[in-house]
Amino acid sequence: MANKRIRKKTIVITGASGGLGEKIAFAAAKNEANLVLLARSLGKLEKIKAEIEAAYQVSCLTVRCDVAEHGKIPAVFESIYNRCGQIDVLVNNAGFGVFDEVQDIRMEDVRGMFDVNVIGLIACTKAVVPHMQKNRAGHIINIASQAAKMATPKSSVYAASKFAVRGFTDSLRMEMARFGVYVTAVHPGPVATGFFDIADRSGTYRKNIEKWMLDPEKLAEKITDTMLVNRREINAPKWMNASATIHALFPGLVERLGRQAFFKK
Repeated sequence: MANKRIRKKTIVITGASGGLGEKIAFAAAKNEANLVLLARSLGKLEKIKAEIEAAYQVSCLTVRCDVAEHGKIPAVFESIYNRCGQIDVLVNNAGFGVFDEVQDIRMEDVRGMFDVNVIGLIACTKAVVPHMQKNRAGHIINIASQAAKMATPKSSVYAASKFAVRGFTDSLRMEMARFGVYVTAVHPGPVATGFFDIADRSGTYRKNIEKWMLDPEKLAEKITDTMLVNRREINAPKWMNASATIHALFPGLVERLGRQAFFKK
C-alpha cells in the first residue's frame, strides 16, 4: 500500500549502507520520497544511490556520517538542512550488537554499542528537534528491538542499549506531542540481515532462530507505511511482543525458560 504522505518529502536514514536501513531507503523511494542516506561507507551509499535514482524519480543525497563521532553530527545535519531545506522524517537506524556473557564482553564493544545505539541516536535526534518544533511537523522513528522489552542471556549490554533507546523514545514522544511531531519506536525481533555477522560470532544463535527471522523488506515496508502517521510503536513479530508482555506479568517463569532457550547464543 502506497504512503502518499511521504511523496516528495525528505527522509533521512542513518545506517543506510546495508541491512534494514538500505531496505527502508528503497521502500521510501518506491513511495516517491526524497532521501538522505547516512553511513560510514560512502562507497556503499553511492552504489545504493545509483540503484535508487535509476529505478525511481527521486533525489538521493549521500553523506558520510559515523554516528559514534558525536561532535560531528550537528555539522552533518546543518549541511543537510542547507541543501534540502527541511527534514520531514528521521529514521535512527544505525546500530549494532555483540552477544557475549558479561565476563567475556570487551569494554570497547560496550562503549561502541552505547556510542552508536544510544548516544549517536540522541545526537541525531537533537539535531532535528528544534527544526521540527519550529515547523510543528515531522516524524522521528527510532529502531529499537524486542530486546528493549525482554532481555535474554548473553545480550545484556545490547539489551541495555536498547532499553535506553526505548526509554528515550517514550519520553521524547511526550515532549514532542505538543508540537505535533510524531515519535515512533520500532521493536523488531531478529531480522535476516548482516547484523548477526558481528553480533553472533559463534553462529549458534542465528542457527537456532533462523526460522523466526523477519524479512527485512517486509519490515521496511511496515516502517515506511507508518511514516508521518502518529503511531506509538511497531512490534514485529506480534507473538514475540506477546512474549514480552507475558514476561512483564510473570518474569520469574519466563526467565527460567529463557535460561534454557537463549543460552545457545
